[in-house]
Amino acid sequence: MATHPPSPKKAIICRRVGDYSLRSDINTLYSPKAGDVALFRVKELGKHTTIQGVMGHSRHIFPGDIIEAAFGNRYATGQFEGYVPEIPVDEYHILGVGGAVGVVQSMHQNLEDVGPTTLELIGYATDASGVVINTKFLGAARQSFSTIEKRTFTTVLSLGSSMDSGKTTTAAFLCRGLRRAGKRPVYMKLTGTVYTKDLRLVCDCGALGGVDFSSAGFPSTYLCDLAELKDLYATLIERLQEFRPDAVVSEVADGLLQRETKLLIEDPEFMSVIDHIIFSGEDSMGALLGEDVLTRAGKRPFALSGLFTTAPLLKKEVEANTTLPVLDLEALERIGEHSLIQLFDHGTSTRIRATRRLDKVELDRQLSSRT
Repeated sequence: MATHPPSPKKAIICRRVGDYSLRSDINTLYSPKAGDVALFRVKELGKHTTIQGVMGHSRHIFPGDIIEAAFGNRYATGQFEGYVPEIPVDEYHILGVGGAVGVVQSMHQNLEDVGPTTLELIGYATDASGVVINTKFLGAARQSFSTIEKRTFTTVLSLGSSMDSGKTTTAAFLCRGLRRAGKRPVYMKLTGTVYTKDLRLVCDCGALGGVDFSSAGFPSTYLCDLAELKDLYATLIERLQEFRPDAVVSEVADGLLQRETKLLIEDPEFMSVIDHIIFSGEDSMGALLGEDVLTRAGKRPFALSGLFTTAPLLKKEVEANTTLPVLDLEALERIGEHSLIQLFDHGTSTRIRATRRLDKVELDRQLSSRT
C-alpha cells in the first residue's frame, strides 16, 4: 500500500470514485482493464494540456502533476488510436481529455509533431478488499436490454459518415426544433470517448436532459462487446426516464464503418427499438453513400443533414441526387413547421418505422393522410 500523493487532479470519468487505498505493489504485475482507476504523474505534455475535471471544467496540467484517471481504449480518426495495454508498461498516454488513459498505437499526421501527453503510473485505486476500482456501471445499476418493454417515446438514431460529419450538431438542433414544437426531447450519446462537451451542447440547445456512456462510468466504448453496448443503452434509457421524454435522440459516434457503430446497426434486436434514423454527411458523397448503405440494409434515414449543408453547392449536389429531405440547421430548428414533425408522434412512429424505403413525396403523402 502507499499513501495518497497530495492533491491529485481528478478527471471527470472518476467523478463517482469515492475513498480508496493506493496500491503501487501491483504496478508491474497487474494487467489493467478498461475502467480501472489509477493515479498517474504527468511526465511530458503533448496533445493534452488539460483534463476535464469532475465538474466539467478544464483543469490545466503540468509536468509533475498527479492525475486520477481511468484506463480506456480510443478510436478517433482525427486524433489517436490507443489501447489499454495487455501487460504493464513503463509509459502511458492520455488518450482523451475526459481521463481515458492507455498507450497510443497510431495518430493523425497533424499530431505527429506534438504527440501524446506521457504519464508514469503511481499506483492503482483499490477498495477495502484491495481490488482495483473500476468505473464501469459504478453508481449506475446495469439494466438488461429488452425489446419487449413498452415505450412512451419516439427513438431517433443520429448516425454519420465520419468522426466530424456533424452528428452532434444535427442531434442538438433536432432537439432544439422538437422543443420549440412543444415536444420533450432528451439526448443520449451512446458511444465514444469520455468528454461531456457534446452532451452540454445538446442540452444547451434545448434537450430537457441528457446522458452519455460516461454517465454509466465508461471511459470509452471502443472494443466493448455487443451485449455490453445494448445493456449500456438500456441503462442510459432508464436514466432518462426522470425527464418524462416523448423523444429520445441517440447519437452513435464515428461513421458507419466503425466497429461499434457497425455492430449496433447490424443487430436486429437493437434496431427494433429504434424508430427513425437521421444521417449526417461531411460532404455530398458521404451523405449519399450513407443513405445508400442504410437503404440497402433496410434502414433508410428519414432525412439527411450534417456538415455538407453549410456549403450551398454541396447541399445542391445532394438535393439533386436524393428524394430524402435535406435539413440544414435552420430547417432542423423549424422542424415543427414541417410534416416530418408527425414522425415524432409516438403512435405514428410505431406504425411507420418499419417502412424504410419511403421517398420524400411518399412520406409527405402518408403523413398528410394522418392529419
